[in-house]
Amino acid sequence: MRIAQISPRFYPHIGGVETHVYEIAKRLAKDFEIEVLTTDPTGKLPEFEEIEGITVRRFKSFAPREAYYFTLDLYRYLKRNSEKYDIVHAHNYHAFPALLAYLTKRNKLVFTPHYHAHGHTFFRNLLHKPYKLIGKRMFEKADAVICVSNYERELVLKNFNVDVSKIHVIPNGINLEEFKIAERIKRERDRSFKKILYVGRIEKYKGLDYVVKALKYLDNFILEIVGKGSYKQKIIKLARDLGVLNRVRFYQNLSREELVKKYAEADILVLLSRYEAFGIVVAEALAAKTPCIVANESALKEWIDNKNVFGIDYPIDVKRLAELIRKVADISVEDVKLMTWNDVAERIRKVYFKV
Repeated sequence: MRIAQISPRFYPHIGGVETHVYEIAKRLAKDFEIEVLTTDPTGKLPEFEEIEGITVRRFKSFAPREAYYFTLDLYRYLKRNSEKYDIVHAHNYHAFPALLAYLTKRNKLVFTPHYHAHGHTFFRNLLHKPYKLIGKRMFEKADAVICVSNYERELVLKNFNVDVSKIHVIPNGINLEEFKIAERIKRERDRSFKKILYVGRIEKYKGLDYVVKALKYLDNFILEIVGKGSYKQKIIKLARDLGVLNRVRFYQNLSREELVKKYAEADILVLLSRYEAFGIVVAEALAAKTPCIVANESALKEWIDNKNVFGIDYPIDVKRLAELIRKVADISVEDVKLMTWNDVAERIRKVYFKV
């Protein structure tokens, strides 16, 4: 069976959707002929390469503020070649490559929307309203829809009235092998100060500004930020204005080994995002035995157990957040049952055979 995975971006880029596609593709490539069709707005990556048994084709795109990923080249390719694939598996409702998969459908279409119902800016929210009309057709034409959380499933049912029989809930997974070194790293790390970790895009809706504000009340803490995005300069300015910039560290383009080390070295991960379809960084932090604080919003609230993951409500009270960080940073994570990427790939394989 020949299968195309369509994603706005792919490895070596790091992000929730990118990680999801990379992890399932390399596992499914053991049983199927897998091609990843993706975009490269930088023009710096190879147009064609083989990665761990996966054929990767990259197409030029225009991605203002790393969004949308407009690409005529991918559209032209799919127009000519879509019928060659038994299944086209499109990812990410919030970017245009998935729309191109719908427009050029010839055989079976599987859709993983990673949907959280909102744009990340006022302008993007405006675009969501007319786009929703097209989005409804995308869901109708899909032969199967895979949601990564029950929260996402309910959103899809509410906003698009999808036939419930074709929706499958398959959470994101964890590669547990790469986290085996976490306990040793935790034992050996410097204990003279405590580390707050943030991993993800640096955008306003992620709530990172509240964490920076909380640093004013956390003298022996530093904040490590792994990621990039349009809100980075405002975070830097905020930290400078508050006099805490010397306790904020920025990292990007880390290898998986470096990222796992960051998870393991951290005393706490904080994610105050208002819009998440799953929250894969929470799963990865827990795999590294690092406790978490999350916003009591979107799919993140499904993680809250008040043992390993603690919630905080919007509007965020910064002093309360600081108190919660201080408390949770001393907690030892209990065993958490996490789905592996092998489990995820097996369940997706079953969906493919069903359609």
